[in-house]
Amino acid sequence: MEEILKQFPNLTENQIQQFHKLETLYQDWNAKINVISRKDIDELYTKHVLHSLAIAKIQPFVAGSYVLDVGTGGGFPGIPLAILFPETRFYLIDVIAKKIKVVQAIAEALELKNVKAEQLRAENVKGDYDFIVSRAVTNMPVFVSWIKDKIKKQNKHELKNGILYLKGGDLTKELASFPKATEYNIADFFSDEFFETKKVVHLPLKFKA
Repeated sequence: MEEILKQFPNLTENQIQQFHKLETLYQDWNAKINVISRKDIDELYTKHVLHSLAIAKIQPFVAGSYVLDVGTGGGFPGIPLAILFPETRFYLIDVIAKKIKVVQAIAEALELKNVKAEQLRAENVKGDYDFIVSRAVTNMPVFVSWIKDKIKKQNKHELKNGILYLKGGDLTKELASFPKATEYNIADFFSDEFFETKKVVHLPLKFKA
């Protein structure tokens, strides 16, 4: 939590309280429904919250933008980003019903009015989004095939509309067919050794009419 306050010094009192509440909420829900591995729950703020917020270091979201979180699991990266950007709309989806139940309950407990969560496959999502975020749910070629027709036409951000993907390790082979993809090392922003091999990948995608 201290690292979040250091990295994001302009949080409102309400946002600080929301981030503080995450630990108790996830511990309570994890005791009922295992959405985070037992060994990771003690490092929630580093391995889940701060990791999710790495996306904000690459591209802060402007007010009125729309972000789709595919395969959100227990709500990452969507929930931490929704706290950080209260004027951005977040749509969190996962195919596993019990995980979406947890996400909905946590969003409600935090009074996040900018979050909608549903059990849904990415291919069945309706609408267009400024960015589609995810945390390593599959390899990039498969992921692109799921969401390539869901990108908004008009750009509002410094980076072009498309994918912001949290992934680790050597991505040379996986990204070989995506020459426009850019890798950002999270270790450039966060010092914890957990982030040494972690990256945010930005892949711009064109609007499909």
